[in-house]
Amino acid sequence: MPHSEPSSKENASSNSTAAGFLSQFGQSETGSEAYSPIPAGYVRGRTKFVVVIGTVMSGLGKGIFASSLAKLIHDKGLRVAPIKMEGYLNIDSGTLNPYRHGEVFVLEDGLETDMDLGTYERILEENLSRRNFITAGQIYTRILERERRGGYLGRDVQMIPHVTGEVKMKLRELAMNDGKGQIDVIFVEVGGTAGDYENGFYIEALRELAFEEGEGSTCFVALTYIIEPSILGEQKSKAAQLGIKRLMEAGIQPHIVACRAKNPATEKVMEKIAMFSNVPRRRVFSMHDRESIYVIPDAMREGGLDREILSFLGLHERVNAAHEDRARREWSAFTDKLAAPRSREITLGIAGKYTSLRDAYASIDKAIEHCSIELGVNVDVRWLETSDITSSAGASKTLADIDALIVPGGFGSRGIQGKILAIQHAREQRIPFLGICLGFQMAVIEFARNVAGLTGAHSTELEPATAHPVIAELPEQKLLEGIMGGTMRLGAQDIQVTPNSLANFLYRGATSVRERFRHRFEVEPRYIEQLTKAGLIFSGYHPQHPIMQILELPVSMHPYFIGGQFHPELTSRPIHPQPIFMGLIAAAISVHEPEFASTALGRRWVRSSSNARAGSGL
Repeated sequence: MPHSEPSSKENASSNSTAAGFLSQFGQSETGSEAYSPIPAGYVRGRTKFVVVIGTVMSGLGKGIFASSLAKLIHDKGLRVAPIKMEGYLNIDSGTLNPYRHGEVFVLEDGLETDMDLGTYERILEENLSRRNFITAGQIYTRILERERRGGYLGRDVQMIPHVTGEVKMKLRELAMNDGKGQIDVIFVEVGGTAGDYENGFYIEALRELAFEEGEGSTCFVALTYIIEPSILGEQKSKAAQLGIKRLMEAGIQPHIVACRAKNPATEKVMEKIAMFSNVPRRRVFSMHDRESIYVIPDAMREGGLDREILSFLGLHERVNAAHEDRARREWSAFTDKLAAPRSREITLGIAGKYTSLRDAYASIDKAIEHCSIELGVNVDVRWLETSDITSSAGASKTLADIDALIVPGGFGSRGIQGKILAIQHAREQRIPFLGICLGFQMAVIEFARNVAGLTGAHSTELEPATAHPVIAELPEQKLLEGIMGGTMRLGAQDIQVTPNSLANFLYRGATSVRERFRHRFEVEPRYIEQLTKAGLIFSGYHPQHPIMQILELPVSMHPYFIGGQFHPELTSRPIHPQPIFMGLIAAAISVHEPEFASTALGRRWVRSSSNARAGSGL
C-alpha cells in the first residue's frame, strides 16, 4: 500500500508544534545554534546549584557527602532538592542485579533507583520522586522520541547542544518544584568519576549551566581520594591531584574539595590539594572514615562548609535562624543517642541470598541501625546465606545463637528452601521474626505446609505446577504479561490495618498506613480462609481488593512473628525508625531481658498478652 502524504493542515500543525518547542528552548528554524532550555516561569539565577563530582575512583560516598551538605542548607530553612545523574543506559535501576549497584531503592511514585536515593531520603527526612533521578537512558529516550515526532524541525540532533540541553532542562524542571515556587538549592550528584565516557555529557551540561545561570550560581565540589599505602606509612596526594586535573580539563574549576580517606587528611596533604586545584585551604575538607555517617553533617558544620556554600552562592539572606535552631536541636538529640554507651546486645540474623554484598540490603542495615540507636542496644548482625541451609538440622545449626531473624526480599529460586527452613525454625523456636516481601511469601508457604496441612504448597513463580499455589499472580496482573517489570506493584500503596492487631499496636493505633511495594505475586485469595482458620492472621490488606499485605501470629502462639508484602526498610528514618523493625528489636531484647517490657520503651514496642487490647483475640 503506498505511503500517503500528510495533509497541509497536518503539516502546519506539526510545524507549529515543533516551532513552539524550539522557541521555548531558544532555538529557531533559521539555524541558530542557541539552545538554552528553560521551563515557563523559570527565573535564571534564582535557584542555585551545588554539584558533586568524584575523581580517582567510584564508591567514595558522593551521595553521603552531598546529602549531608544538603541537610545543613535544608536545616537553615532553605528549600533544597537532590538529584542523582547516572551514566548507564537503563531507564531505571529495576533490572539491575544487586551485585552491580547494590539494592534497588523504590521511591514513593514507584521509580526504581539506586541506593543513593535512600541516603538522601534518610538524611533529609523527605520523600523523593522520579524528578530526583535521571539516567542516560532516560535522557536519550526523551530526545529520540521527540526527534521521531519532528520536534527538531529537521535539525541534526547532537550531543551538544541537544543532549546537554536536555540535562539542563531536567535540572530546571526540578527547580520549578511542580509549580510551588523555585527551589533554593539543587544538589547534583554525578555518578562515576571525572574522565568516564558515560558521564562526560553530564559534566559538560553542568559547565554550560554554570555559565548560563551566571556568576555565583553554581558551586562545584570535587570528591577525591587520598591514598595511604601501608608500605609507605603516609598519605599521598598525587592521585587526587591528577583526578582533579581531569575535572579541570573538562572546564570545571572546583570551589570545594572533599578528601576521602581512611584517616584524617593531613595538613600537608590538604595544602597540596589546595595549591594544585586553586581552591582556598578553608574549602578543603577531610572526609575520613567516621563511626557513623550521621556525624558527618556536624563535622561539616564545624569545618565551616555551610558558611562557605552560603557565601559563595550569596544565600545568607535566605537563612531562617529559628528553623536552624530547631533542626539542630532535633539532630543533636539523635546524635547524642548515637554516642551514648549501650549495655544491651542482641544477635540478629538476616537470611538472604546476596549476603556477600551488604549493599544489597543497605536500607535494612540502616533501619536496624536507626532502631539500635533509639533502643540503646548493640545489634550484632549475622549475614546468613540461605543457599547453605538445606535441612532442618542445618537451619537449627545456622540459627543456633540468633535472637531475631529477618528474611528479606529477593527474586529467583536460589536459596528458597533455605528461607523456608529458617522461617520454620524461627516459628517453632519462638524467635522474633520479620519477613519482608519474598520473606512474607515464604512465611505464608511455610505456614501452609507445616500448620495448615497444605502439603507441597508453593508459589507459582517458583513452582508453576504446585498442588497448592498459595502465592500466585492475581488475574488482573496476568493481563500485563510481556514486559519485565510490567506486572510489578511498585511504590507507595495504602494498607488497611485490622484494629487491635500487632500491626495496629506498632503503628500507634493507625488503621490505615502507607508503605512501599516492589513485588509481583500475591497471596492466592482462595486459600485465605483455610490459612486463617489454621491460625495465621492477615492484619493488613488492600482497601478494595482481596490482597493481603501484613501477616502475623497471635501472641499466644509466638512473641513476635510478622511479615509485610511491602519493604518497610525503605521508610525508616534516623529520627523516626520504622515501627515493624522497632518491634522486632524490642522483642529480641525482651527475650533476654523480660523486665524491658515494663520500661517506657518496652511498653511502647513490646506487645505481650498483658498489654494486648481486650477483645482482640490475639
